[in-house]
Amino acid sequence: MQIPLIPFISVIFAAALHLSGAFLQPSTHASLFQRRQQLTSRTSRWSTATETADTAETAAAEAPWRSAASVSELTSDVPVVMDIEAIRKVLPHRYPFLLVDKVIEFEPGKRAVGVKTISANEPQFTGHFPERAIMPGVLQIEAMAQLGGLVCLQEPLSDGKGDFFFAGVDGVRWKRPVVPGDVLVMEMELLSWRAKFGIAKMTGAGYVDGQKAVEVKEFTFALAK
Repeated sequence: MQIPLIPFISVIFAAALHLSGAFLQPSTHASLFQRRQQLTSRTSRWSTATETADTAETAAAEAPWRSAASVSELTSDVPVVMDIEAIRKVLPHRYPFLLVDKVIEFEPGKRAVGVKTISANEPQFTGHFPERAIMPGVLQIEAMAQLGGLVCLQEPLSDGKGDFFFAGVDGVRWKRPVVPGDVLVMEMELLSWRAKFGIAKMTGAGYVDGQKAVEVKEFTFALAK
């Protein structure tokens, strides 16, 4: 009896496919599955990234324009208690080491809020650092100390006569870099004042755009006459 050639070849081919699938190693199945999962994950991540970019572009396009006048108006209700001329009458520091531009809150003998505007033209940035300007942390501490001096070198704590020395600092923490263009808003508060020895203890912090940039648990100052 003769077997038709074409059907016979079809049967042999199907059997071969069945056997090859039956003898595939488990690791091969796993590899194929893992590859399929990786491709699916990549596609998902690409879709998410594209959607995020589209959302950001849409938000930027829909955001209202903020004019210079509207931005400037945000600080219109912030008072100036001491301008730079008044500060110079109390502190002995001068350029390039006078690091308080103005005082916007002041409670005599207790506390003060002062502002230091960071400019790219300040000399320390020629070396700190040439490729990425960052206000040195020690200058941030110095700026806060000068603000503390404005509290301690005026009534009712003292008559402002004598030399006011930085005697110590404890519990310093920096939270973020301070760079040109930033406005460092500092607050200093008196913890104790020993008039007999001219020793003041203060605590303070500095903020940029509402975020804490630096904090000091305790300053120690000495007034020598």
